[in-house]
Amino acid sequence: MDNGYQPIIVGFLCNWCSYRAADLAGTARIHYAPTMRPIRVMCTARIEPEFVLKALREGADGVMIAGCHPGECHYVEGNIKALRRFTLLRAMLRQFGVEDQRVQLVWAAASEGKQLAEAVDRMTAELRALGPLRWRETVLGDLPAPAAPKLEETEVG
Repeated sequence: MDNGYQPIIVGFLCNWCSYRAADLAGTARIHYAPTMRPIRVMCTARIEPEFVLKALREGADGVMIAGCHPGECHYVEGNIKALRRFTLLRAMLRQFGVEDQRVQLVWAAASEGKQLAEAVDRMTAELRALGPLRWRETVLGDLPAPAAPKLEETEVG
């Protein structure tokens, strides 16, 4: 189903592995969906759940967290910490009614540009199938937008 919908993915990429994998994909001219907006972080352990929630609240349809493979973190256990946070975050988002496919954790070494590109393509296809997130309706329960204050007309006497 191609209705022209292009999801927006915010990608939090580890400086040491995943960001370099994205760079490698670009220099190797590996084609993948232009839907990810990369944000470089020093380590996936630096990604607070609030960052993910803010990205979704501000209009992203999905968030990809990409880092070094477990056991290969430049900060020793940063990606293990990220995995624990990701598990808790996903459970919380389920309670809000947000589908699991909207927040994904990917492991990609600096030499795995093709794998990262495939992960972006896969996530893009999954988000296209789900459609836009519509945070207000999904999470806030279809609250209407705040109304502008009404100005009363006054009679001039």
